[in-house]
Amino acid sequence: MTDSSLGLDEPPQPKTAEAYRVLARKYRPQTFSQLIGQDAMVQTLGNAIRRDRLAHAFLLTGVRGVGKTSTARLIAKALNCVGPDGQGGPTIDPCGVCEPCRAIAEGRHIDVIEMDAASHTGVDDVREIIEASRYAAVSARYKIYIIDEVHMLSKSAFNALLKTLEEPPEHVKFLFATTEVNKVPITVLSRCQRFDLRRIPADLLAEHFAKVVTAEGVEAEPEALALVARAAEGSARDGLSILDQAIAHAGTDGGGVRADAVRAMLGLSDRNAIRDLFGLLLAGDAPAVLAALRGQYDLGVDPLSVLRMLLETVHGVTLVKVGAAPDPAHSAEEREALNEWASGLSFPLLHRLWQLLLRGHAEVGSAALPIEACEMALLRIVHAATLPDPGELARRLAEGSGPPVALSAGQGASSAPTSAPTVQEIAPPPPAESQQTPLPSDLSGLAEMLGHDGAHELEALVRNHLRPIRFAPPDLTISAARPLPADFVRDLSLKLKEITGQAWRIDTENAPGEPSLRERKQADAVAEREAVLASPLVKAALETFPGAELTGWTRQQNG
Repeated sequence: MTDSSLGLDEPPQPKTAEAYRVLARKYRPQTFSQLIGQDAMVQTLGNAIRRDRLAHAFLLTGVRGVGKTSTARLIAKALNCVGPDGQGGPTIDPCGVCEPCRAIAEGRHIDVIEMDAASHTGVDDVREIIEASRYAAVSARYKIYIIDEVHMLSKSAFNALLKTLEEPPEHVKFLFATTEVNKVPITVLSRCQRFDLRRIPADLLAEHFAKVVTAEGVEAEPEALALVARAAEGSARDGLSILDQAIAHAGTDGGGVRADAVRAMLGLSDRNAIRDLFGLLLAGDAPAVLAALRGQYDLGVDPLSVLRMLLETVHGVTLVKVGAAPDPAHSAEEREALNEWASGLSFPLLHRLWQLLLRGHAEVGSAALPIEACEMALLRIVHAATLPDPGELARRLAEGSGPPVALSAGQGASSAPTSAPTVQEIAPPPPAESQQTPLPSDLSGLAEMLGHDGAHELEALVRNHLRPIRFAPPDLTISAARPLPADFVRDLSLKLKEITGQAWRIDTENAPGEPSLRERKQADAVAEREAVLASPLVKAALETFPGAELTGWTRQQNG
């Protein structure tokens, strides 16, 4: 009699669902070709393996999520791979199918020991490594120790490791990973081959995320992936975690991962709204600025996020103005807006906007009332935009073309209304008789002008020591390579303004400049003497009377 005839057979059991693996683990690189953004390191390792010039210890540094631990495991696979037929050697392209490759990928290889230094900081933990390293590998070509966050080891643990690290057994390799390389003793650094893993560019991350969502069968807008890549700040792991959350946030409505949903999830402001807000700031429309900010705040956007994106906008405009390559993450509409602003805004204004926004960001970050602090910061920018440029204002005031105008300390902004008069409107025209002497055409004329006015000491300094770099009265740039009296520039500019009736701008640069008037005359005298000596008559006389010299000849030294 069987169990089934008695009705004792077990009912069919449901299949156990496979545990979900987060994207950051599922798409961890298994080959060096899948390691994005680290081409220089991969090339160096490949050349070292092909030429059999393998270091005994590697130190991998970089910010979180750029692939330090993954790279360490890939190096372990590359060194211990035996190929599908079991006859292969170290290779930069491990097969991934041999037993060592599969065991290392699954974290179960007996000869590849991973240790977290954050939880094994003491000298006893290092002593265990030192003792075990004496014994040969059980089944692999190399016994490999991967120590993550190695900077967490204590000072005594580092000291205990030094001797073994410098002269390890031939069958042992050490792979260290750290996010804070400055905390690793220099004695350890000098014994390792160091690789600095760089932040992964946002465009490469976006391409990688596009492949991931395709493999996952999920639709995603390119702009949404660009937002995720920006939020990742160069970290593939952080980006995949955000993407995992975005896919879950999208749900099962079939709409896929949308940019607006990602912005809402991350608390980011809409970039179109930020561009509109930036334009209102430049226009000095205070009510509209406050309304736009409150609109973003009501949608749940953090004030710090608004200021941060305004800072990114100013930075983007500045990069466009200097001719930097366009950011691939920017949309065509955004690039058009940046180009338009770059053509219309000056560098001084962009730098002033940056400083004002940066100060506002710091204030909002520590304020008890963040949205109110953000409003005040933007109003400060609105009022600053209505005032003339500080450099232009200072130049005009120095020329005497207007009375002093009060500016608030630090920002060049005050509570002036948006219709504040410009410098040209408040400055009376200079009197026609203020110009007493025409501007000199060259340095010699400038020296003569000083001498005629009785400024003989300044005239002597100009003739003997001043080396011009740029002579364009009333602007003058002189060399600072030769020491000049401390008050020379100030005294000379004041005297020239007194003589000509115009303000002079005299700058100094650490460049050799042209020869001084005295050096020019000396060079001319030498050249003229050489020309006299080379003349046929003098040359014949000197040949006829050996030992004769040319005396009694001097070049007239007039200014």
